[in-house]
This record gives sequence, structure tokens and C-alpha cells, in this order.
Amino acid sequence: MVKGANVGLAALSEDVGSVMVSLGWSSATGEGDADVSVLLLDGDGKVRSDVDFCFYNNPVAGNGSVQLLGKTPTADGSEDRISFDLDAVPEEIDKVVVAASRYGGSRFGELDDLRLTLADSAGDGLVRFAVEEADEVSAVIFGELYRRSGEWKFRAVGQGYASGLAGLATDYGVDIDDDAAEEDAREQGEQGHEQEQGQEYAEEAPLPEPAGQPTAPARVPAQATGARPDDVPAAPAQDGPAAPAKPARRPRTAKKKVTLPRTTRKSLADNESWRSARLFPVSALKSDRERETRATSVVLSVMAQVPEFGRRLTAGFGAPAGRMETFTEVTLPHGESPRRPDGVVRVERAGKLWTALVETKTNGNALKPDQVQAYMDIAARRGYEAVITLSNDVALEGSPLVDVRIDGRRKHKVALWHLSWAEVVHQAQMLIRHEGVGNAAHAWLLQELLHYLQHENSGCHGFQNMGAAWVPVRRGIDDETLCQGDARALEVIENRERLVRQVCLRLGGELGQKVLPVQRARRGSDPGARRAELADHLCEQGRLNAEIRIEGTPGVLAITADLRTGKLRTSIEVPSAEPGYPLSRVKRLIRRLAEAPADLHIETLVDGPGAGPRGTLERLRPEPADIVPKDGAQITGFRLSLFKGMGSGRGSAETGFIRSVDEAVDRFHAQVVAQVEAPAPRRSRSEEPTG
Repeated sequence: MVKGANVGLAALSEDVGSVMVSLGWSSATGEGDADVSVLLLDGDGKVRSDVDFCFYNNPVAGNGSVQLLGKTPTADGSEDRISFDLDAVPEEIDKVVVAASRYGGSRFGELDDLRLTLADSAGDGLVRFAVEEADEVSAVIFGELYRRSGEWKFRAVGQGYASGLAGLATDYGVDIDDDAAEEDAREQGEQGHEQEQGQEYAEEAPLPEPAGQPTAPARVPAQATGARPDDVPAAPAQDGPAAPAKPARRPRTAKKKVTLPRTTRKSLADNESWRSARLFPVSALKSDRERETRATSVVLSVMAQVPEFGRRLTAGFGAPAGRMETFTEVTLPHGESPRRPDGVVRVERAGKLWTALVETKTNGNALKPDQVQAYMDIAARRGYEAVITLSNDVALEGSPLVDVRIDGRRKHKVALWHLSWAEVVHQAQMLIRHEGVGNAAHAWLLQELLHYLQHENSGCHGFQNMGAAWVPVRRGIDDETLCQGDARALEVIENRERLVRQVCLRLGGELGQKVLPVQRARRGSDPGARRAELADHLCEQGRLNAEIRIEGTPGVLAITADLRTGKLRTSIEVPSAEPGYPLSRVKRLIRRLAEAPADLHIETLVDGPGAGPRGTLERLRPEPADIVPKDGAQITGFRLSLFKGMGSGRGSAETGFIRSVDEAVDRFHAQVVAQVEAPAPRRSRSEEPTG
């Protein structure tokens, strides 16, 4: 579509009751990012209240009809996905605006390939819109969904705001609250006290308006406009009488939420041999069939009982926001041999049913193409919407786990979706540790689910095997017999990508931050061609390289596995933009790394060709001048690196490669990255709105 064009969704597909909108961009450095927001507007073009403003602190709006699903990696960057249940959007809402914003003085001109895509509930792409001329703006309206004569239409907007999300939100009736930092600090103190009692209350419900008074515009924390808490400007001094004091409380963007504390209370057991009673026991699991049956029942039951969790997992599959029921071991007719899928998910909204069949695998068991094909045929005949596969494998873009035949003669479309156990664990962690759920019982249920999935007997451990090609490729690199174009090298590259995505899910769930793999592919490149190129580099150089971006860190975390030397390197480049003499910069860095390991390697990065001096932290602590360039070259930053032995096995056993990567990333983040995390960039007073 071109800017300003509009189209009716019903003319594009019959499955537009639920749609998925994705906002994407790419960055040459792999570090550029933006925050997505959605505004629900009434007939006057304004939000009705704070609940109609959907952003990272309030990811669900419109009675669950709009949900931010977070980021997913793509071939050349990442996409933010937003699920819209258009049939459930409140009748008072006439228009839904989809926007994104940057913060810290960043502009959209620093990103490439700004785009919006819209897909129907079956996952088929319907609309693509490329945003142009967004160089100097920090917020962009990508598009809007609006009602006309009872139908939903989409308009490609592409409008930029130099004043950022603050200016955009204010235009639509959102009042930016400039005392957010002070109140948030007070509330965090209150939360700390409540966590000691086993619960954390993150946000209060909106205050009711006095009868007979006009409805106040929605007010949101200044952080929602792209500023971080320390970006909020202080109120300017005024002459004359003091301004009226602001109210002690303000409407917030979410209802009360509950999370569980990370630390457990002191046990009342007599000794360590006593085991806590669990809702989902794992001790009796003896076979793969028992593991599959138990895991399916456990996950589906929690999905039905914890609405936030069930909606989080199904929204990306085109399911509506409604009442959910789940079933296991259902028998369905299929010729002379009835089939029994592992589970069924049904969601009811306004008398309409959305149904998905579920096929589950645990441990290293692979999905069977003929089995999945049979479920696709059954779903098509019975008018079901989707088949969901759930296993330890991780699906790659452009490379489906199971190839199925689609009968084009059938009018009804069935979508095939895949979910890894690592994603299920990630979503449970995000809810109970960071975002919160509706009540304490729901939080406890998620805690029990998480304990079950992470237990060694459950079989739900995520990606755990580098494949049959791992050992032959290592040997071929060692004796220099591996040639470019070898299919085994491509298999290793694909499994490396699966491993990196799983590392991001695990680390993101523990930290409560966005963690994504960095893709530096050329714009519009084919994922298969990119992997083939990486496989050729593996054959030539003998190294597996990967990069991940952790929100709030000053650089990209690089992981390099040298298959020739058996060494694993984790590193990060820290920019040095502080003023001062070169030796002062080095000393400040050494002080920040006071708790880092003595074997940490530090390399000075200099402007121009050539490498700067380097040394270990143990040697540099008494002699920091050793890494100051002797030729007077300008210091641009520092590269921090840790090395460890690389596991040789293909699995996740103690000597396995996967476990060695997990341990290296965890150690590097905890002992190095966490110590050099840069504070959020401050904005100037002229860039910030006043609320």
C-alpha cells in the first residue's frame, strides 16, 4: 500500500475477525529499536480513559481485544506483533491507531526498512506498507484500523511526530504525567514491603470520576512517552503564589497485579530430604507417552484457569479474546482410524467458537509429518481454525518444522502454528516474575507450572541437541576436510540459530527484559540464502558466531565458538564517550569492574586502523595505564571478553556444547555486563513535554 491509501479487510480475506499487525525495522548495527503503542479512539478521536492507551507498561487494552505480543526475530531485524480481536473491540471505539516511538534522542532515520504488515487469523499476509521519510522524527503512526458501515478498514498513515510519543499521545487526549518518576519511586518502595509478604502489587485501579464532572483526559506515566524515569524534567520555578499541589494519586494504566517473589520463605521441613508437595508431580513419569500426556494436560489446564497466560499463548495464533476451555485425549473420526490429538483448545466469543487441535512432543521426540497432516485434514473438514504443535524444537523463519499439504479446493483455511516449550516457560516467567497476573492463586498456579516444566523428568527442556551433524562437522573442521556446500554445515547453522533463540527466551524471562538475536543480513535477504552463506563461513573459518541484544545494556553481546581451538568467547563492546583524559577513562572502567573476574580480557578500541593495547583485569588493576594507547590514538571504547572451554558433545549434558553456551552467557552477563550497564540516556528539557 502507499501512504494515505485505505482498504476494507473483508475484501481481502474471510478470516479478519482477528488480525495480526506487525511493525518491523532493521539496523546496520543490530542495536536500533523502538517501542510500540496502540491508542483506541472514540467518535471524537480521543481516548476514553487511560485503559485505551496500550504500551509496554499496559500491554492489554480494549477488554483484551488488543494485546502487545512482544518482539520476534526476523531475517534482518525484529518485528513487534500486535493481536487485534476486531469482533471484541468495544462498540464505542471507532478507530485504533498503531504507532511506535524511540527515546533517548534517537530518531527513526537511524533505522532501515520501516514497515507494517497485516495478516488474517490464518496467518496469511494481507497488507504491507513501507514508511518513508521518517528521518527526523521520534514517533510514527504506521497505520490505523477504523470502522465504516459496520466493517473494519485499514489506512496506511506514515505520519511522523518530531515531539515523540508525548506529542502524539497528547493529540489523542492522553495527558502526560510529569510527576511519574516521584510516584513510581514511592510505589516501588511500597512494593518492596509487599513482596516480603509474598505478593507484589504493581499498579492501582483507575480512580472513579466524581459524579456530574466531565471525564478527565487519560494520564499516563512519562515513561510511556519514550522517556525513562530519570528523563522527566523538574517543574520550572515560578514567581508568586505556589501552584496548587498535585493529587496524591493518579489514574494508572492497569489494574492491580500480583507476582511472586524470587526468594522463598524459610522451609519448615525437618531436613533437606523432605520434598514440597506439588500440584503437578513428576516423580511417577516413566515413559515418553506419560510425559506427553501429563505435560499437555498441565499446560492446557493452566491456560484455561489463568486468563492472562492462556491469552498470551493463543493471541499470536489468531484466537479471539474470550472464554477458554481446554480438553485432552479427544477422539475425532478420520476414515477407518479415528485420531486422538493430544489436546483441543476452544475459545468462545459472542456465540462463535475458535478451535485448535494440539499435538505435543517431549524430550527429543520429533513431530511426525503424517500425524500433523491428519490433524490438518480433520481440522479443515470440521471447520476448525488451527493446529498447534508443541515440542522442544524451535521453528525458524522460512523453514517449517513439518511440511503439510494444503488442499486449495477447500474454502476453509486451517493455520499451522508451532510453539516451543522454551516459549511456554518464557511467558510463564514474564507473568509471575515481572508483569503480574490477576490474583495470587493464578500466580501460584503459574509457579507450579514453571516448576513442572523445568524439572528434569518433565521432558520439556527446550532445544537440547545440536543434531547428528555436530560431531562430523567438528571433526571435518579439525582435520580440514569440511568443504563449502556441505549439507551438514547448514544443519549446524540452523541448530545454532535455534540455540541462540532459546538463550534469548531463557535470559529474557529471567531478567524481565527484551533479549533478541541480532541479525545483520542484507535488507530483504532470504533466510535460506543467509544460512547457506553462514555455513560457508563456518567451513572456511571454523567458527560459529552469534550476537544478542539485551535491553538496557551498552552494546551487543557476542558469542564466538571456535571449533578449531575448542574455546568459547563471550564479549561486549562498551563505548567510551565520557569526557576526560584517556587514563581517567580507563580508571573509571576498572572501578566499574571491581567485582568482575580476574581473567576478564580488556581491549582498548581506537579510532582508525589497527588494534589497541589489551590485558587481563588482574594485571590492569594495579597498572591501568597499560591499555592507554601509547601513540595518542583516540579511545572509542573497550572490548570486554571472557573465555572458557567449549563442550564437545552435541547435547546438553555436563560436557555438551549447549550447556557450555548457557553457562558462558549467564556468567558473562552476571559478572561483566550487569556491572557496565549504562544508565538510560537523558533528554534535554527542550525535548520533554510538560504535563
